[in-house]
Amino acid sequence: MEDLPEEKRLETASFIVHATRGMIRDQRTRRKAMVVLLALAVLMLLAGFTVFQSAMSPREHPWFVILFWIACVWLTFTAMLLAIFDLLMVRLEARRAQRTLEEKLETKSPNK
Repeated sequence: MEDLPEEKRLETASFIVHATRGMIRDQRTRRKAMVVLLALAVLMLLAGFTVFQSAMSPREHPWFVILFWIACVWLTFTAMLLAIFDLLMVRLEARRAQRTLEEKLETKSPNK
């Protein structure tokens, strides 16, 4: 019988790194991720004050309260970091476009 070569297993860390790179590089995907993260944080905030109000008693369920709010803050902070990164990328693209436009105008204008 022929021995088939083993298929390379997809490592979890490698997959996460590649997926994150792809998400960060694409502006639409990055902005969709920001919207989803903020929507989840707002839903958690609303659920914490309404649906989970009985479970959010810090004296009865301290670990649930701590983990719940850490998750909410984490989602908000991640969305904020993505927004800052998006702002920097937009500024970089604007600078590149301005530089390209200036170079085109310099080549079209007559030399003095």
